Amino acid sequence: MTPNLETRLGPRALRLVETIAREGSLLRAGQSVGLSQSAGTKALQDIEATCGLQLFERTNRGVRTTPYGEVLVAHARLILTQLRHAGQELADLQSGAGGRVAVGTLVSAAVALLPAAIAEVQATRPNLTVKIVEGTNDTLLPLLRSGELDLVVGRLPALSSGQGIAEEVLCDDYAQIVVRSGHPLLARPALALGDLLDWRWILPREETSLRRQIEEAFRLQGLPPPSYGVESVSVLANRALILRSDYLAVWPVQLARAEAERGLVEILPIALPTTARPIGISTRREGRLSPAAALLIAALRQEAG
Repeated sequence: MTPNLETRLGPRALRLVETIAREGSLLRAGQSVGLSQSAGTKALQDIEATCGLQLFERTNRGVRTTPYGEVLVAHARLILTQLRHAGQELADLQSGAGGRVAVGTLVSAAVALLPAAIAEVQATRPNLTVKIVEGTNDTLLPLLRSGELDLVVGRLPALSSGQGIAEEVLCDDYAQIVVRSGHPLLARPALALGDLLDWRWILPREETSLRRQIEEAFRLQGLPPPSYGVESVSVLANRALILRSDYLAVWPVQLARAEAERGLVEILPIALPTTARPIGISTRREGRLSPAAALLIAALRQEAG
């Protein structure tokens, strides 16, 4: 029988459950929410009785969530985040502030698209506060699902993002191979992927879509994947490595062009058609967008267009 929790679990109970999962200790969780260990234990027992399920397993090292607990904790985090956002929106409306939006971004959108959209919105709403979290889809999408982010903008994943995530295509993107100015490969009259196998690469992590697409480009020509000396998606670290050595790297086209225009890198004349992917916006399918998030999305659409 499905427990009816709608009217039986309030925010205080959800906060306790989320805190226990995060702390892994009833004592620390109780201290965090202002309860003694005995009061916290009693409150958890009442919550588990309400659910009719064991949410946590007691161990000699503390507590850990059961599969049932993981489900409730995930919903608790989303509900608590939504309540926090509601409070922020009400406070912003009362004070006349510009609102807040938390956006996750991949490198492909961080170079030009997102900064231009933020500047456009803040030109008419100067008090808008924007929190930017940079990463890859494997780290950003869980933050979107939990409500920590309002949206994610960047290269859409090659595989489905799963239930609960809505995707909107903004524009097309692809990647290019970059090297430092003066790299020995630039002196060769003609280049193919096979000419690059003897060089060391900076590649994105194995779990990223771009890494799989790069390796697929080599496989389609009957070549082994390139050997790499560094796994990194840090623009600053990768740029520094390229400028100091003869590494090859693969960057989204917007980043590659921007850095090439500054004279920091040069683009090798080798196409990587397997890296073609759309840039888009990911949001929670059932989530409500704040006015600030809706404004930023509208600006992203305008800039992409």
